[in-house]
Formats: sequence, structure tokens, C-alpha cells
Amino acid sequence: MTPDELNKLEDDLRSSALNIRIIALNTLANKSPDIAIPILRRLSKESSFLLRRLAVMGFGNHAPDDAALASLQELMTTETDANVLAEVANSLYEFGDISIPLLAQLFEANDNWLLRQTILSILQESNHPDVLLEVSLNALDDPTQTVKETAILSLRQVLMSPLQAEALDALTALANSPIWRDRWRSATALTGYDHPRAKRLLMQLQKDENHYVVAAALDASVGSDL
Repeated sequence: MTPDELNKLEDDLRSSALNIRIIALNTLANKSPDIAIPILRRLSKESSFLLRRLAVMGFGNHAPDDAALASLQELMTTETDANVLAEVANSLYEFGDISIPLLAQLFEANDNWLLRQTILSILQESNHPDVLLEVSLNALDDPTQTVKETAILSLRQVLMSPLQAEALDALTALANSPIWRDRWRSATALTGYDHPRAKRLLMQLQKDENHYVVAAALDASVGSDL
């Protein structure tokens, strides 16, 4: 591209029209990293969080480029907007296994509910049950109930791994929680899981004082020969 074309492309990334910004971002995704990354780095320093989020999406488009990854790692420590950080998490995952410890680090460093739920959802798609278990157990102490519930549901993925005993230990404690939503989500996490300990927990939850918990436990029992 000529310098004028590059300038036009960078201007389009800052357009007030969303469709123009998206077209420009898609165009930039097809350019070499040495052209795209400097433009995206400038965009990532804009005052508008929408433009910074767009820049983060652009970095993800250039995985596995080292400069793109380095830019995302820098934003892990400098960015303050939760919406942008959630997009950082999504873009990091485009880099594969190298992103997993970075996502765990980002989760630990920030207590925003949106970011934490995003990271938990991403880790559920990964093949790293050890990291998912560690992050989920940490999230069980989160003061935001929705984050805690996402973590409880994440334990289901761990049940399908060699770390099933650790996941069952956590779900056993949750099935006895004084908070009914914890018991409710633990029943859902055990859905269809064919294991003696799981069956005993579901039988217990079918007798719960809360009807939502009972309903979830009955639904979870379907297909598990209870």
C-alpha cells in the first residue's frame, strides 16, 4: 500500500461509522505484521475504549506474530477498562497454548466480573484442565455470585479429566453450601455424570429444601441411571 492508502486505512479505523471501522480492521488483518502492528499500537493508545478494543481485536488477527503478542502482554498491565481487557483475553487465546498461563495471570490480577467470566469461558474451551481447575477454585471465593456460578459450571469440564477427584471434592463442598444458588449450580455441573460420588450428591440434592435445587438435581439425574 502507498503511504496515502495507509493513512486512509488508519483514518478509517477511527471512523465514527462502525461498518467503516470493521472493513478497515478486516483489511488490516490481511496486511503483514510489520505494517499492521505499528498502526494497531497507535490505535491502542487512543482515549476511546472502543478504539482500543478494536486495536486489541486487530492484534488477535495477527497471531502468532511475536510483536502482536507482546502488545497484548503490555496491555495486560496498562489497560484499565474491563471491556478492553475482556477483548485482550479473547485475543490472547488466538495465540494457543502460550496464552494459557497469561490468562490465568490476568484473572488473578483483576477482579472485574466481566473479565473473570470471560476468562473462565475461554479456559473451558482449552485443553488445560489443571489451569481451569486452579482458576475455578480461585473464582469460588469471588464476591460476585455470577462469577462464582460460572466457576462452578466450569468444574464440569474438569470432571472429564484426570483431575475429576479434585473437581468432585469442590462440588461436594458446594452441594452443602448454605447458599442455594451454589447448590443449584453444583447440581447442574453434575448433569449426566456417571460416578458413584456424583450420584450420591444428586440424590442428596433431590431432597433439598429449595425447589430450584431439587429440579436441577432431578434434571441432572436423567441419563445417569439414578
